[in-house]
Amino acid sequence: MSNGKIVVVGSSNTDMVIKSDRIPEPGETILGGTFFMTPGGKGANQAVAASRLGGDVVLVTKTGNDLFGRQSVELYANEGINTDYILSDAKNPSGVALIMVDSKGENCIAVASGANGSLSVKNISAAGKEIESSEIVLMQMEIPMDVIEYVAQLASKKKVKVILNPAPACPFLSDMLLSCLYMITPNRSEAEMISGVKVTDWESARRAADIISKKGVDNVVITLGSLGAMVKEGDKYYNIPAEKVQAADTTGAGDTFNGALCVALAEGESILEAVKFASMASSIAVTRMGAQSAIPTRRELDAAMKK
Repeated sequence: MSNGKIVVVGSSNTDMVIKSDRIPEPGETILGGTFFMTPGGKGANQAVAASRLGGDVVLVTKTGNDLFGRQSVELYANEGINTDYILSDAKNPSGVALIMVDSKGENCIAVASGANGSLSVKNISAAGKEIESSEIVLMQMEIPMDVIEYVAQLASKKKVKVILNPAPACPFLSDMLLSCLYMITPNRSEAEMISGVKVTDWESARRAADIISKKGVDNVVITLGSLGAMVKEGDKYYNIPAEKVQAADTTGAGDTFNGALCVALAEGESILEAVKFASMASSIAVTRMGAQSAIPTRRELDAAMKK
């Protein structure tokens, strides 16, 4: 359904999830949790979200030459994603994330990057033409910084819209990188780290967005969890309240948001409408367990938007 190609450059992991009443304190063991295993990684999650919601998606990532890696590539292909630029690392295992989720849907996550950490600029060169001919390039922070900066420069020179989801939070983003971006999509804590402003409400989010924008990014979207999303588009500001839902698991909600956002933008929607579309997608995702397993289909999202 998308009119423009979306290239996602990022990570691929396998998520191992335990859900229990609460997240244990250091040194504490909790019994009775439910366990399941599911594909994950911010790059892969966002690619699956974009493809499932109607996008024309190419995923550039690196897995290990192991069972997790092979299963992941097969899954991405089944989701309709172009997997031609997924590389296999003979030396490092596929990335793994250990996730704990409490009864309120909040989580804590530890990631062993594995092959994601060996993704290199040389690896990316094979996908250069795909990147340069795309409508949007979407990246996150679970791959090496030199790769992110290289791709951002390559794409921006060809007037491709570069969107960075700066997650996990990074203490430093260069002015060069920020100047290459069409949009940045931090959550509350990531916006705090980039701007130095403690983000607690709409007003503080706006102050943080102003500081981030002055670093060279015209469009800033700060996601605020159950509060919603604050949008700064040039000199315009919008507060997009979140849908009121009962959260089961917030894992991957931001990834669903970013994938959906890119689909709407690639289809020619305004930034405001794209954020509304993305907010609805993530509100559906948090009512379900898992990351990729929770992402809605386009039919589900269109039905929700009509309501």
